[in-house]
Amino acid sequence: MKRTDYCLIAAIIWLLTTTLLLCLPGNDLPDISWIEQWHIDKLIHIILFFGWVFLFANTIADYRKRLRRMVWIVLAGIAYGILIEFIQKYWIPHRSFDVDDMVADAAGCLLAWLWQRKKWYGVL
Repeated sequence: MKRTDYCLIAAIIWLLTTTLLLCLPGNDLPDISWIEQWHIDKLIHIILFFGWVFLFANTIADYRKRLRRMVWIVLAGIAYGILIEFIQKYWIPHRSFDVDDMVADAAGCLLAWLWQRKKWYGVL
């Protein structure tokens, strides 16, 4: 197996794990007040979506197609973050729609894009 194959497997596992975590009913989540007080949940969203984009970006083997594919991966990550918020609002018990979560998701996607850009091209 090639490195990109391992990255694809890791990205799919990350996506499935992220989906599972974001679709847990709200009453199944631990009630830890300091997480809400310090907005640690936003950092968790950034980390989840950074990992999502980072791993899918590492599946791109063709140097010439990196930029175009990376744009699609980032846009897919942002769209996924928005979709998850609507799913939480309408179908997941005790979960709510949060625009700040969508912003954190998008920030994670964009940070991963910047990280990959620096790694691939040596520039931000």
